[in-house]
Order: sequence, then structure tokens, then C-alpha cells
Amino acid sequence: MGSFNDEGVVLRTHRLGEADRIITILTRHHGKLRGVAKGVRRTSSKFGARLEPFAQVDLQITEGRTLDIFSSVVSKALLGRPFLDDFPRFTAAEVMVEIADKLVPEEGAPALQHYLLLVGALRALGEGTTAGVRPPSVILDSYILRAAGVAGYAPQLESCASCGAEGAHGFFSPAPGGTVCGRCRPPGAPALSEEVRAYLVALLTGDWESTAQVPEARIAEGSGLVRAFLDWHVERGIRSLKHIDRT
Repeated sequence: MGSFNDEGVVLRTHRLGEADRIITILTRHHGKLRGVAKGVRRTSSKFGARLEPFAQVDLQITEGRTLDIFSSVVSKALLGRPFLDDFPRFTAAEVMVEIADKLVPEEGAPALQHYLLLVGALRALGEGTTAGVRPPSVILDSYILRAAGVAGYAPQLESCASCGAEGAHGFFSPAPGGTVCGRCRPPGAPALSEEVRAYLVALLTGDWESTAQVPEARIAEGSGLVRAFLDWHVERGIRSLKHIDRT
């Protein structure tokens, strides 16, 4: 069995036996990995607290037959610390790590863009607690759209997703993949104002300045469209979104 080093962000954990945990982690160079951290639930464990969701760590991985073994862990940044007592931001972070887990399909497949996007989004959530800007819903919706783009199915917002007609069209439908023209509009597809369309474009491209003065009503409308798009394209949905709805 070989071993290698990498850095990553912990996505989720599961108990294994009496003292171990299975850790799912999104790494910088080796994509999503699942491995065993032995003895981390014992009070004497040296790195148990370092392997919690949202933690960014440097680690040594030993290849195993079925699961890798995380044999050494060094804390790099506790990305969740600034918002652990802020429920809206904490739940937004929960959705982000679940989306990352769903959108990176193969363990070991390269996923550098997903990794950098997730680290940036978690940091933005933490910065927002002090700066008073970037509401968690804005950061989350931007992350959703950009993560979908990295996965290969970003919404089409500059032309009709059905016929390809160029222009800013006035309807939105998740099934064809974004804005649609009047001729291609599926039954029940909601109307899309130019203000909300421009807001979605800003989220997708990371144009934070253009999102600064958007009214709450427009943000809420955009969130509804983003969540509908996510539900349509992600198999089995995102369970943690129900907590966002409660907020």
C-alpha cells in the first residue's frame, strides 16, 4: 500500500465501530476521498476535533483495499468557526458541503475547481459575519450556480436554453436549463424580469458588486429559481435545503 499527502475540506463524517469514523473529504489534488480515521472518537485522540465538517486540513493518506486510512492530520483552517453560532450561515454551509459531495461523482477524480470554489464560498460566509455584507442566501445561490457550471450544466441565461435564440428572454425553466423564449416556454414556466435575470448572471459570474444593491424581494425571487434549478438537476435532491426553508 502506498501513501500520499494532500489538503482538503471535510464534507461529512460517519461513525464506524466504537472509536473510528469514516470521513468524506474533498481534496485539492485527488478529488473526493472516503477514508477511515482510526480512534478519533476516543478522548485521547490527537486529531479527532480536526476532522469535523468545514475543517480545512493537511493530511497523510494511506491507500487501503476498500477505504483509505487518514494516518496524520494537521489543521489548516477552521473555516466554520466564524459562523458556527449563526444559524442561517451554518445551514448555508451545510448545503454547500452536501452539494460538493453530490457533484463530485468519483472518488479520486480530479476536482480542483470544485475544491477552490468550496473553500472560497465557506470563507465568504465567515467574512460576512463581520463585514455585514453578502447575505448567506446570496453566497449560497452563487455557489450553487457556479458549482453547477463546474459540473457541466450551468444555467443558460444569455440565450434560449431550448432553441438557442440569442438575447435576454423573459421566462425561466429548469428542465431545458435556464431562460427560454416565448415560443419555447414550457407550460407553467414563470416569467423572469430583467432585474432578476441580471442578478442571476452576477451570481453565476461572481460579480459581487452587482449584487450589493439588489432588493430583498429580488434576492428571494432569484433564490426560488436557483433552488428549482438545483432540485431538477441533482439526483435525490439536497436534504439540508429543508433547513434553509425554515429560516
